[in-house]
Amino acid sequence: MARNHTKRPGNRPPGPPGNRPQSGHFGRPERESAGRDKPEREKEGGPVWLWGTHAVQAALANPDRQFLQFLATENAAERLPRGRLTPQIITGKEMDQRLPPGAVHQGIAIKAEPLEPVALEDLIAEGATRIAVLDQVSDPHNLGAIFRSAAAFGFSGLVLQTRNAPPITGVVAKSAAGAIETIAEVRTVNIARALEQLAEAGFHTVGLAGESTRSLDLAVKGAAKIAVVLGAEGPGLRPAVAKACAELARIPIAAEMESLNVSNAAAIAFYEASRGGFPTA
Repeated sequence: MARNHTKRPGNRPPGPPGNRPQSGHFGRPERESAGRDKPEREKEGGPVWLWGTHAVQAALANPDRQFLQFLATENAAERLPRGRLTPQIITGKEMDQRLPPGAVHQGIAIKAEPLEPVALEDLIAEGATRIAVLDQVSDPHNLGAIFRSAAAFGFSGLVLQTRNAPPITGVVAKSAAGAIETIAEVRTVNIARALEQLAEAGFHTVGLAGESTRSLDLAVKGAAKIAVVLGAEGPGLRPAVAKACAELARIPIAAEMESLNVSNAAAIAFYEASRGGFPTA
């Protein structure tokens, strides 16, 4: 489902159009002071750097994105399809200096305004039937992988806590391989309350818990609307969140292994929830 959701009331209005280039040629950047070549420290809620072929091309295809800078090496620019933006051509070394250490950028990066989170009630009203809820999943690589699996198995949105959950950064976007552009990001102060809201809307809320004796495939079977709830690695679901789920279920694994990585568990759970057919909403 394309990410074209009603915005949450009260979101900050966009700034003047002149501050946000939307089309045309960005040109080659002028040489400035050496300090400008250092990686920029991203402020929470501010513009973010996205890098890597899939993440950048998905962002460019998203009409909701507003762009500030578009960078590419000469080789990467030659591989790009023609679009509404033409990148600044810089060297790979210059790009390494602009982006966070270790960024696997594949010669392409774009600086963009973050997408606004979607209100849960709006996602429900749009007819979503598959939603994931993450309780304090804090690793950005895992979060990105979960976005990617959600897109692969027909989920419409991820519900994250306003606090104790990472922002959607370039690391998340790279791991998501473009899925942050199509899967709605929902932020909520209270996960347990969000689960109650989903239950009121007809969702069967299933929390993953290794101590449960209920098999996941049985827990999700036949449910028209499903919300899969996953907790952080190690502690799992918090007691209040587990209590708010309609039922808890487990993924059967070999006795030699204590648990699965949360992103692997998410992929399995999303697959089980989608086995009845992909939702049309």
